[in-house]
Amino acid sequence: MDYMYGPGRHHLFVPGPVNIPEPVIRAMNRNNEDYRSPAIPALTKTLLEDVKKIFKTTSGTPFMFPTTGTGAWESALTNTLSPGDRIVSFLIGQFSLLWIDQQKRLNFKVDVVESDWGQGANLQVLASKLSQDEKHSIKAICIVHNETATGVTNDISAVRTLLDHYKHPALLLVDGVSSICALDFRMDEWGVDVALTGSQKALSLPTGLGIVCASPKALEATKTSKSLKVFFDWNDYLKFYKLGTYWPYTPSIQLLYGLRAALDLIFEEGLENVIARHARLGKATRLAVEAWGLKNCTQKEEWISNTVTAVVVPPHIDSSEIVRRAWKRYNLSLGLGLNKVAGKVFRIGHLGNVNELQLLGCLAGVEMILKDVGYPIVLGSGVAAASTYLQHHIPLIPSRI
Repeated sequence: MDYMYGPGRHHLFVPGPVNIPEPVIRAMNRNNEDYRSPAIPALTKTLLEDVKKIFKTTSGTPFMFPTTGTGAWESALTNTLSPGDRIVSFLIGQFSLLWIDQQKRLNFKVDVVESDWGQGANLQVLASKLSQDEKHSIKAICIVHNETATGVTNDISAVRTLLDHYKHPALLLVDGVSSICALDFRMDEWGVDVALTGSQKALSLPTGLGIVCASPKALEATKTSKSLKVFFDWNDYLKFYKLGTYWPYTPSIQLLYGLRAALDLIFEEGLENVIARHARLGKATRLAVEAWGLKNCTQKEEWISNTVTAVVVPPHIDSSEIVRRAWKRYNLSLGLGLNKVAGKVFRIGHLGNVNELQLLGCLAGVEMILKDVGYPIVLGSGVAAASTYLQHHIPLIPSRI
């Protein structure tokens, strides 16, 4: 029973946590097991092999922590860096802000490169810093691939191009929490040293797994890292990898079975098809926003996100009221505006195991809510724009051809 019941299916369109597919729910509906039995190491071995595929790496080493993206952040930092190390980190929204706060609290020296919320990372500033850093005092570049608060996607390959151009050895650490398994992400090709994601986003699982993938260069950096770590220590995991038991402490058995089912669904659809589906959902949502006469928080086409759209409302409307009314009247969950954009935007999440007809239901709900709060919308305008696009672009379902 829901804590606060509403009839019918709840429409969850926040940018994480997301809808959980029924096969994943069924896979997790099981009793506890002895994680030291032969079954769990055998399951874990297949998971470690397969999560590399969603990062698009053959050389990376994955770690699955019972944590959130915040814990995965800490793992990436403390295993590769030492207190006092200089980091360049981009502040473009709430989640990059939180990661920077963590970097400072872990006693790293952080060069913050700030952009207006709605803009991407300022790579011109990065180029200037790299060109001047002849002594290679910068030890890492930290960047959020997809800033969920503003719907901004950064160009990670461009960061690698700059590092290579200036022959700079800094590590490239990437938060892919709301991008990996939904947006194109190429760990090996882009020279990413540490990438991370969370189970509650595009993987469409409950919160509770922070998945980190480390390059050989990042593993080498652990040998000189002096940061204090216990729970997130990669070396503890590596010891158990060698033993073939994999876990230095008790894992969440149910989440492991859920991850197995989630990966199977992704591979059945095909990862490239998953990415294409998210591109369709993102495009359809942006067309709806345009038809409503509203603006996207993202300021340039090059930064648009295919997993979340932050919609800017007129000054006389409080976007928080839109979110409240969505939940109270329409059993629809939308994302609040956070921090600098609180009250100014609401967010439509379109990531994970969600299809086009589900999105159209969400857009219809948003239209009624906009009407409720006094915005002069033509009902059906956004749904028509989105459905016209989708009708021409939705492919046949591969398994049903």
